[in-house]
Amino acid sequence: MEVLDTSIANVALPYMAGNLGASNDESTWILTSYLVSNAIVLPISGWFASVLGRKRFFLLCLVIFTISSLLCGMAPSLGAIILFRVLQGAGGGGLQPVAQSILADTFPPQQRGLAFALYGITTIIAPTVGPTLGGWITDNYTWRWIFFINLPVGILTLFLVLRLVEDPPWMKRLTGAAVKIDYIGVALLTLGVGALQVMLDKGQEDDWFGSHFILTLAVLAAVGLVSLVMWEWFQKQPIVDVRLFKNMNFLGANAMMFILGIMLFSSLVMMPQFLQTLMGYTAESAGLVLSGGALVLLFLMPVAGVLVGKFQARYIIGFGWLVLSLGMYYSTQHLDLDISFWTASFLRVVQVFGLAFLFVPINIVSYVGMPADKSNSVAGLVNFMRNIGSSIGTSMVTTLIARRAQFHQVNLVAHTSPGQPTFTQSVEALAAQLSASGLEAGQATSQAYARVYQAVIGQATTLAYIDTFWVLCLGAAIMFGLSFALKRNKPGAGGEVAVG
Repeated sequence: MEVLDTSIANVALPYMAGNLGASNDESTWILTSYLVSNAIVLPISGWFASVLGRKRFFLLCLVIFTISSLLCGMAPSLGAIILFRVLQGAGGGGLQPVAQSILADTFPPQQRGLAFALYGITTIIAPTVGPTLGGWITDNYTWRWIFFINLPVGILTLFLVLRLVEDPPWMKRLTGAAVKIDYIGVALLTLGVGALQVMLDKGQEDDWFGSHFILTLAVLAAVGLVSLVMWEWFQKQPIVDVRLFKNMNFLGANAMMFILGIMLFSSLVMMPQFLQTLMGYTAESAGLVLSGGALVLLFLMPVAGVLVGKFQARYIIGFGWLVLSLGMYYSTQHLDLDISFWTASFLRVVQVFGLAFLFVPINIVSYVGMPADKSNSVAGLVNFMRNIGSSIGTSMVTTLIARRAQFHQVNLVAHTSPGQPTFTQSVEALAAQLSASGLEAGQATSQAYARVYQAVIGQATTLAYIDTFWVLCLGAAIMFGLSFALKRNKPGAGGEVAVG
């Protein structure tokens, strides 16, 4: 439910804006506020879990998430729902990493891969079904129910966690008086991550660095994050344990999880956008195209979980990046304005096939060589990197598509001038067809020019999508080469490093 809430509200924004008396631009803060608070809490969730006790922190996050979901559904104004979404994002930010660290400590090493696979199914599929589910709920009921559906899940989870989850013996619980809170670290984290997330969410809308607002956010993000790393590096009780990145294997795993976030959300944004804006699909039809890929992941991720118990994780990761690169290359060769529903569905399957062999082994590799008492911090940082990668991926593809579409449009327009015989013949032929259907000669010619121009825009935008898939193809190919720089792990032995 927490991951679902990053995307379920997207299609409901116009309804929320109308109901709450806000503009469409103002309503986007409903999304941004959630993402900002979520991103801030993710990297410090390990610290909170160590201080409060993991079970206690998990229950606290569940209570905050569930109650704030109720408040979001009851919100009377835009300001109120933004405030409640901040609370919801803060509560949700602690759920992902703590859930993962609970799994890491609960299951023996030989079962950890399968546990991560079942966990990963929710993490990867939830954003896929979010927009479709949100659209269906909004059309058939009201946008408020996209928040109310969290209530029964939250209450059930609270009951199950109270009955079934326990902290491991090694976890030390500190009293509030004994804890030294790193206020400077919290301030730098909030400044850096908050500015970065708002910049990524609003960048394309405000023309990136052509806007003083975006430029200011970029400076604040850079200063805040660099200062955070420098400050936390020398703290005895850092709120974000950046010293974990001294382990090159952990650094490599986080870099790959960051790129995984980019790949997952880039294609997740591109396919429905292409189908809806260029091919006239409804939100529901575009969601059905995505569902095929979701079903493939549902079956393949448990397979990947079993494989990590039999083969070295880095080989499975290499295979995943290779298949993902080939899938993106296949998309560059078959994406056009004439594709059928089934072709589009197959393209989506090809695009996500490799992802099934990445999420689980990358998580496994991130624990290699790490002491057990660092599992909370490991999970928090890995999930944070995927979260930031998702935001950057979304911003990257929307910007690339917009800029490359302009580039291709300029090139194509150069071939649509009256001096071009092919262009002139096409317009004359189209005008003749329109005249034959009953239009006057002048109207037929004007409409012929308009239709040719519309076709130029469609072709330019399609070429922009193809260019973006080429970028993703290259990125996955680079990751394939880097996969073999990761340390060898003992299959089925959790975080143990293979010798020899």
